[in-house]
Amino acid sequence: MLPETKNIAQLSDTQIGAVLDALFEPCAALKSYLIPKIRTRPFANYPKLIDFCRACLHTLIDEYETDSQAHSQVCNIVCAHPRLGVPKRDISSLSVHSQNEQKSLNCGDPNGELGQKLARMNELYEEKFPGLIFVVFVNGRTREEIIEIMKERIASSNWKDEVRHAFDAMCDIALDRVNKLEAKL
Repeated sequence: MLPETKNIAQLSDTQIGAVLDALFEPCAALKSYLIPKIRTRPFANYPKLIDFCRACLHTLIDEYETDSQAHSQVCNIVCAHPRLGVPKRDISSLSVHSQNEQKSLNCGDPNGELGQKLARMNELYEEKFPGLIFVVFVNGRTREEIIEIMKERIASSNWKDEVRHAFDAMCDIALDRVNKLEAKL
């Protein structure tokens, strides 16, 4: 259960970190970057908190070109998300949220033609965008749809745009997780 957002700035680092772990994927770099910023203001609700996190992450994108620490943070934050289409035998290594979100990608034979194609697209993506993994809000999309999105982004994007896509997807995923967590109450 998530704590009320109005008092989030007064929580301990561990408690704020647990909120970030629930909304995003567990990531030390994300927590070290966002926790001090979250402490600066109150938030009326979780969507406002996530929008604030999105704005902070976009600021980090602009810093990465001149700051090697920011570049490393960007890579660590993006790579906290799992690769899409993880074979079922490896799915236990994912967070509970990621396991549920990737169910549509893991149905059928992960070693079949589409599973192999998704694995190959992950490889191509990571070759073109070193230090990143492909992050997208799956939201029930099929492997075929994800593969098409990957193809488009590999063909027409650059590293900085891909970080922006990843951070936006992470925040969209966080908003979806909040909705699901609040619906359980």
